[in-house]
Amino acid sequence: MPHSILMIAPTSFFADYGCHIRIWQEARALQKRGHRVVITTYHNGDDMPGFEIHRSWDVPWLKRAMVGSSRHKIYLDAALSYRALETGLRLRPTIIHAHLHEGALIGSVLKRILRVPLVFDFQGSMTSEMLDHHFLGSKDSRMYQVLRHLEYAINKQADALITSSDNAADLLRHEFGFPAERLYTVIDGINTERFRPLHETPERQAERAALRAAMGIPPGHRVVVYLGVLAPYQGIDALMAAAQQLLPTMPDVHFLIMGYPGVDRYGRLAEQLGIADHVSLPGRIMYRDSHKYLALGDVAVAPKMSETEGSGKIPQYMAMGLPVVTFDTEVAREYLGDLGIYARFGSVDDLAVNLRQALDQRDWAQRLGRLGRQKAERELSSDRAGPEIEAIYARAWQYYRGQAHPRSSANAARHDEPEHAVERGA
Repeated sequence: MPHSILMIAPTSFFADYGCHIRIWQEARALQKRGHRVVITTYHNGDDMPGFEIHRSWDVPWLKRAMVGSSRHKIYLDAALSYRALETGLRLRPTIIHAHLHEGALIGSVLKRILRVPLVFDFQGSMTSEMLDHHFLGSKDSRMYQVLRHLEYAINKQADALITSSDNAADLLRHEFGFPAERLYTVIDGINTERFRPLHETPERQAERAALRAAMGIPPGHRVVVYLGVLAPYQGIDALMAAAQQLLPTMPDVHFLIMGYPGVDRYGRLAEQLGIADHVSLPGRIMYRDSHKYLALGDVAVAPKMSETEGSGKIPQYMAMGLPVVTFDTEVAREYLGDLGIYARFGSVDDLAVNLRQALDQRDWAQRLGRLGRQKAERELSSDRAGPEIEAIYARAWQYYRGQAHPRSSANAARHDEPEHAVERGA
């Protein structure tokens, strides 16, 4: 029988970036398999057609999307807890699928009330993210230690825990001691039909020219594209500094840096660095249109300054057939393997060197992009998430009932045949 899934998303769903795209793709893949997905989320965000979304109480003084750690989340999560409980009591779900640590904390209470398993969709270490976002000062602080213990306790509540990368699974096993038999990896996927190299036709050429003009890109300039959150932990400061190094000898290069919320901040930084004429910051790009804007690029860049979080922008770049310059992290290598153009982690100088190489050695870079597209088609289609998550739900029910059997690998569910949905209480 199909599942009724209570999905808890402690964020401003939908907001065209990172974890929101993963939530949307997983929910869509499960819907296509015949399951009912009910998403509970914050009061703000876009309503996505075809999804059943229940929002928490309105907070009139806070309309912007919440990105990263914030003290506002204390009362936002309290409001979401009420909405998730109310929705769960009406829905009587067969499974709780919680995203992020706040969602898993709420889900750990609801699983006892609703008497169903909890699946935790882990998208990075809570405390590591707080350090990356400078919400916490250092690992030596007392608050860090308290929150680290809380993170450990939240992780333990899951009957099954899903990561977006093998690197995250390794972190959970080695740093948190999470048992391998309850640990699974479902990598970020992409709609390879929407995100694909676009065939050049007269109509397409006209659309491309109009978009370039709207973005302020001069004719004939080579374009480096970025699409994601604009924040220091995403490496935007490093990217701007690398651009400053490149542009004196590569004046025909333009940086199209798309996303939000830091548009004004990075506009000022571009002015201070003297590169404003070579940088476009159009702000938020709707997910439904993002492939058209990525197609303007010659090279894509993913300079994320985190070694624990996923990087869902990389599959988008790969599906578009773009060569990808990125800092050398385990997460980036999981996606790209030998097809990435890697800079030393955190090095502005090396980021500039690798961007120069990708732009100058066009044939080599385009070949990497073509091979990346082939890998995305072969390994990263978002449709594969549905059967993988179904198998994880079945194992979560086995563990919940005390029937689970040890598995030889944290990634075994990736290769399992889909199992039949388990009815609650059956």
